[in-house]
Amino acid sequence: MSKESKFKSKDFVEFKRVFKSFDTDGSGTIDKKEMAKVLGALKLYDSIGKLDDLMKEIDINRDGVISWDEFLDVMVQIKFGGKSNSAFNKVYDKQKQHVITTGKGATKHSFAIEEMCAFSEHINHCLRNDKELKKAGLIPIVTDEKNLGLCHNVRDGLLLAKFINIAVPDTIDERALNKPKGQKSLSLFQVNENMNLVINSAKGIGVKTVNIGATELAEGASHPHLVLGLVWQLVKLQLLNSINLKAHPELVRLLEEGEDLEDLLRLPPEQLLLRWFNYHLKNAGSKRRVTNFSGDVKDSECYTTLLHQIAPGTCDDKALGMSDKRKRAQRVLDNAKKLDVEPFITANDICKGNARLNLAFTAAIFNQCPGLDPMEEEELEKIGLLEDDVGDSREERAFRMWMNSLGLEDFYINNLYEDCADGVQLLKVIDAVEPGIVYWKKVYMKPSNKFKKVANQNYAVLLGKQLKFSLVGIAGQDFVDRKKKLLLAFVWQLMRHHTLKYLAKVQQKTFGGKTVTDQMMVDWANSKVAKAGRTSKMKSLKDKKLKSCKFFLDLLYAVQPKVIDEQYVSEGKTAEDRLLNAKYAISVARKLGAVVFCIPEDLVDVQYKMVLTFVASIMACA
Repeated sequence: MSKESKFKSKDFVEFKRVFKSFDTDGSGTIDKKEMAKVLGALKLYDSIGKLDDLMKEIDINRDGVISWDEFLDVMVQIKFGGKSNSAFNKVYDKQKQHVITTGKGATKHSFAIEEMCAFSEHINHCLRNDKELKKAGLIPIVTDEKNLGLCHNVRDGLLLAKFINIAVPDTIDERALNKPKGQKSLSLFQVNENMNLVINSAKGIGVKTVNIGATELAEGASHPHLVLGLVWQLVKLQLLNSINLKAHPELVRLLEEGEDLEDLLRLPPEQLLLRWFNYHLKNAGSKRRVTNFSGDVKDSECYTTLLHQIAPGTCDDKALGMSDKRKRAQRVLDNAKKLDVEPFITANDICKGNARLNLAFTAAIFNQCPGLDPMEEEELEKIGLLEDDVGDSREERAFRMWMNSLGLEDFYINNLYEDCADGVQLLKVIDAVEPGIVYWKKVYMKPSNKFKKVANQNYAVLLGKQLKFSLVGIAGQDFVDRKKKLLLAFVWQLMRHHTLKYLAKVQQKTFGGKTVTDQMMVDWANSKVAKAGRTSKMKSLKDKKLKSCKFFLDLLYAVQPKVIDEQYVSEGKTAEDRLLNAKYAISVARKLGAVVFCIPEDLVDVQYKMVLTFVASIMACA
């Protein structure tokens, strides 16, 4: 019997695919350098041991390279010879999570098969009742032999647009979406508009979209790593969106001795989840603690204890007595289903310690059953959680979304006041807005004490003065002390500087490179609307008549008449009509290519700062 005949055809295809992912030069063999590169990429050097020993395990004829036959011989031993604990099996298991695809040129990218399948199942579950997607054949997503079903189904933007609204409700006004009519499919132009709306809406809720354009999404099967990267951010946002003190004040019960409310507020959702997990493990009397969503949970013991602790009458702890890790993991999934947690993760995903999928699974458990006693109003008042300035203000949210959309490496703002307190993140944004202005040798990248944090913030204030910001009475100490109004004032000027600088660049013909003023923006907008034959106008960016949002829709019509469907435009005489106009205006602007960070209420309330950025975003794509 041949080696090939021992395996199913799909296994054989998998082996070939993984072998080629090692053989990066296409020579038909795997040499020591190629193996070292894989170990480095997978971060397995510490757990595998010596590279030479690993090579000897597979290089049977000792010629210094691993041939396809030698590779297959090892796989036979692993699958049928009881060598599942071999060092190479660990490498193979981790590498097989990735499918290697060739992008433009000779660039190679990878994506995790398990994640593509899991997120497809998750989206299927979330959008299972959407009749439009079903009719268009976009739901359910079918996982094909190359695991690219999701990549094919994002081709016209409708699936992603609807999932964005699942992640953050009401982000996209579906009236702005181009949808197929009858048997007629969307034109390339209409698809491009939908993709613009999707990408700019994603930016508006803080998702990084670097290197993702309309073409990459429309041809998703050729760019699976980009599709997966975008979808993962949306899935993560959806599942972690409510893991905060505003949505779940009972998380205050996670406070440890010597901590105050600020200590919890500065924790990102992932850290809050770990704190919550360990809180229940401690209360269950377990000695185990989780510090990550990979190695610490893959034996399923902590999951079993967690589920039994939060729902003892529903979830048993019988898995603790099972020796087979996979059966133990399956028992965990069976218990989770009893709590109505959707089964998008598999037992293998748990056993392998896939960090993304285990984070998503833990968040799904929390969202379904936190297992924390509710807080009484007196308790909340005592610790200050009922104060007006706690939680997301509109400005804080808008500025945070703007910062996150800049696409900076190793950068994410979860809470503006806490995450900017040491100055490092704030300086990164300043350098992104005005490249080269920060002299990084002056910055304490890991400020270990208050003195270093104040030094960073004083430097940030100094740079702000160089940029001609109005900073009277503002010092670095204020940001370290989390004086919210002062930080908001600084970040607003930073965002305004960035917005107007970009506007002057793209509107070179109109403004001749001059610094753009409020009046210049007002004059431009009124002129544009008048030339389009519309009668509405604004006196200033603070004009209270703007609350109807009719002027914004007229301005969008002036930029691109066909983008506005008149049946959705009203005079805005009622509060409901004004809000509908605002929602439509924001989505239409994004459809045109505008990057918008405000919410409809900002336009209806004529919030000056948000109106300025909204009008500027329209000008930038006019």
